Amino acid sequence: MSEPDQEDGQGVRLQKVLAQAGIASRRASEQMIAEGRVEVNGSLVLEQGLRVDPEKDVVRVDGSRIPTARHHVYLVLNKPRGVVSTMDDPEDRPTLTDYLGRRRERLFHVGRLDTDTEGLILLTNHGEFAHRLAHPSYEVPKTYLAEVAGVVDQKTINRLQKGVTLEDGRVRPDRVRLVDTTADRSLVQVSLHEGRNRIVRRMMDTVGHPVNQLSRTAIGPVRLGRLPVGEHRELTREELGALLDLVGL
Repeated sequence: MSEPDQEDGQGVRLQKVLAQAGIASRRASEQMIAEGRVEVNGSLVLEQGLRVDPEKDVVRVDGSRIPTARHHVYLVLNKPRGVVSTMDDPEDRPTLTDYLGRRRERLFHVGRLDTDTEGLILLTNHGEFAHRLAHPSYEVPKTYLAEVAGVVDQKTINRLQKGVTLEDGRVRPDRVRLVDTTADRSLVQVSLHEGRNRIVRRMMDTVGHPVNQLSRTAIGPVRLGRLPVGEHRELTREELGALLDLVGL
């Protein structure tokens, strides 16, 4: 176990780390340790008073990753339609910065959304986290809700699920689900871990159902939920822990 120059020079007591992470009080954290619910770096901890390095050691409670040292900012923004996915724009168009209030941190976005697509975008000042989350090798799934023209039938859903060929190669989504239909439009949920430009729009064009409106509703375990368009919030402890696991941090 790492032992940096903290407290008395030998790390921080595990129960204190859990309490500071908002898991439970120190007394309740000690009970969790005694019940065998806490792991550090993959090893079950049963002894009280173990000292850990919150910066480096991986702590889990009931199997869930607990971010113990949050020195960076991790935000979820529900980007409005018509906003460019940049922090500033030479053409003076609306940008992500316009929806973050007076935050002092220098933030940058993780990936992009098309200007005419709304929905979930992540912002952070943690460079390696952003790099890994955007890199295709980590295969972090993204979920979109598309309102498309026409009535989509199950045959079309099956075709999409099996994969379609675009001008820059074949794409096979992780999941396609028909959510709703009316006389002249359909709602289709698409989950995939690729990030090619306008990929959902091009997929739906290929099967003859062009997209009228598109929203990204989730990235990995992070979901928009009821976050209003144009509003932002911090990642929860559970969301951040799951994303750190996904990208190997």
